[in-house]
Amino acid sequence: MKRVISYDIMNDRRRNKIFKILKDYGRWVQYSLFEIECDEKRWIELEHRLFALLDKEEDSLCIYHLCHSCQGKTCYKGESSGEGVKESDHIL
Repeated sequence: MKRVISYDIMNDRRRNKIFKILKDYGRWVQYSLFEIECDEKRWIELEHRLFALLDKEEDSLCIYHLCHSCQGKTCYKGESSGEGVKESDHIL
């Protein structure tokens, strides 16, 4: 199943850790947005790693689960056209 994760992490160090974890599991689409496609075992592993780092008082994480039908309706517009953000564009 494909999932889209967006995040708003206040602390720079925590945000960098979250970013690195997400990069191991999926594709960086926009500055705080990743697409993740993995099996259930790997997804549970990712959830545990992310939730262990989150500060529930300051941070937010939003996960969208995309069904197969919805995945086919995904549309990219603009500069990156879904190709992800260039590593050199990463500013933290």
